[in-house]
Amino acid sequence: MGTPESASPLESVDRALRLVEMLRHGEPLTVKAAAERLDVAPSTAHRLLGALIHRGFAVQDRDRRYHAGPAISHRHETALSTSEIRAVARAGLDHLHAAVGETVQLMVLQRWSIKFIDGVECDAPLRVGVRVGDLMPAYCSAGGKALLAELSNADLEMLHRGGLPPWPTARIATLAALKSQLATVRRRGYGMNTEETEQGVSGVGVAIHDPAGKAVAAFTVAVPAVRFHRSGVSAYVAALREAGELTQAQIRSLARRTPE
Repeated sequence: MGTPESASPLESVDRALRLVEMLRHGEPLTVKAAAERLDVAPSTAHRLLGALIHRGFAVQDRDRRYHAGPAISHRHETALSTSEIRAVARAGLDHLHAAVGETVQLMVLQRWSIKFIDGVECDAPLRVGVRVGDLMPAYCSAGGKALLAELSNADLEMLHRGGLPPWPTARIATLAALKSQLATVRRRGYGMNTEETEQGVSGVGVAIHDPAGKAVAAFTVAVPAVRFHRSGVSAYVAALREAGELTQAQIRSLARRTPE
């Protein structure tokens, strides 16, 4: 079996291209399967797959299987643009706002950050403002945590290999603490933010998935901390999940209308 140390640059390129061919033909891969197919150590296969994710040639689902990424996939659902996500999620966002009566927002993951791409603001005098266009570290946000929870610990380590990006009101300081909190997010199925994005604001968030099971965005409910009570979380989560299911149905419909 080959090793990273014994492989020449040409061999590494050849192995990466072989992985691309497997993924391009619709073959889902685990690290173990990739290592066996390439006859290399699992650590080598993981490194190559990580490089393919970084360049958009691969994506990883919640079961830690690798699929073709937007750079090589011919299936529309794996490469929704920001404008397409905003369009298909709008009905769900409006539904969520009507259900909870608070500010609701839509975000996507961009490396270690989230970007707010749409929102509907609460009508109450005391309310959270929408942040369309803003970026912040994903680990601070309820929706960002829901998106990060879709990644494996190995991918989290790769994403934050330089440490967690600083944020003034962050409560998580280490990668170990983030992993621990994301384990809770995975178990619950939603993320929470308790005055971590900014003082006086709390929230709840869930991920939105495409037909392949890949998380493509997240919805959040953002509430002034003085109005946020743990007893109301279950109602927020139910509304978030309803909005998510509505949006996922829209994504499936869009995928069926788009030729491969």
